[in-house]
Amino acid sequence: MIDGARGQRDGRAPSTGSTGRLGRALRALAALPGWIRKMRMRLHAWRRIHFTSGGLAFTLGTFAVGFAALNTGNNLLYLLFGAMIGFIAVSSWLSEQTIRGIHVERELPRAVTVGQDFQIGYHVRNAKRRLPSLAVEIGEKGLPRSAFLARIEARGDARARSVNRFKRRGTFPLGTVTLSTAFPFGLFRKERDLEIQGELVVWPRHDRPVPNPSPGGGRMPRIGVSAAGSLGVRGEYRGLRGYRPGDDPRDIHWRSSARLREPVVREYERDGAETRWICLDTRAEPGEPAEVAVEVAASLAARAASLGRPFALVAGTAILDPGEGPGQMERILDALARVDFRPDAPRPVPPVSPADCVLVSVDGGAAGFGDVLVVGGEARLDPEGVLEE
Repeated sequence: MIDGARGQRDGRAPSTGSTGRLGRALRALAALPGWIRKMRMRLHAWRRIHFTSGGLAFTLGTFAVGFAALNTGNNLLYLLFGAMIGFIAVSSWLSEQTIRGIHVERELPRAVTVGQDFQIGYHVRNAKRRLPSLAVEIGEKGLPRSAFLARIEARGDARARSVNRFKRRGTFPLGTVTLSTAFPFGLFRKERDLEIQGELVVWPRHDRPVPNPSPGGGRMPRIGVSAAGSLGVRGEYRGLRGYRPGDDPRDIHWRSSARLREPVVREYERDGAETRWICLDTRAEPGEPAEVAVEVAASLAARAASLGRPFALVAGTAILDPGEGPGQMERILDALARVDFRPDAPRPVPPVSPADCVLVSVDGGAAGFGDVLVVGGEARLDPEGVLEE
């Protein structure tokens, strides 16, 4: 009976074990692509060494001295060859210690503007117990200029910044920060990659000289009670909403803010005739004329903001409700940074009468708007661009 039970157990065990091994093998096979991808990322982030011109000459000279020592048997050449090899080994070890144990935190600006210098800050910490890090460069993939730190003390930290400039608007993804050094002798440049995800929003220029919209083009005369001044400049009180950057501090409702423990502001109904509706026609091929149209729309918004009047934007299918002040300007610039042009894009459809709007277009092609600013197919990205009216 015991032998029979043992035989049954022995008979079942191989089947279960085979099934388990097969399942593990299939799971390992399914995980293979992810494992290979991780290994590629680790290898890519591994140390990389590049020769400098001086380092290449020195290395070739080392091989030449070693070859001469083997051929002649001269002890002095052997000593010189050994010293040069030691020089290379010490250089490699010190450069490795320089970029080892370095932790970086990136500090990005809220947004940057085309054609203007911007700074990316880096908070760098040296986790090594005894050795400082010397002559460290910090670069971003896709950006030409890097930051430089002469010295980071052991268990200390330091700050650095790089200054760059963009030529086109849009969103620029950031992912790879590269630490590099040529310390101590400048023979080789050793690099190490750190993956730090981020994104830069590049705003279009908004200081382009543009003509004023003609009377009736998005600037209808005031009518009704608001024109008579009975409601004042702010219009009729509508309610409370959360505070947004750029809101007038005078509109903060302090009692409600204290109760909710977060700032809230009063919101008013403004006279719709005051609002400048800017409609950007995105039905065009991507290129410089399209970029000029974006800059014109941004400049119209900036002019409305400087006059203290509400303004709104329609760009393709995106609609930004009327607002005013720096906060509204930032929201419109964010939207314009992400606008895409294509010939089959939808026609801008504002939520108000087109006669109350200003249309910005590359080649016109739209009727019924109060005013139309046409940049033309020959427009180029320069500060003195001329608009066709």
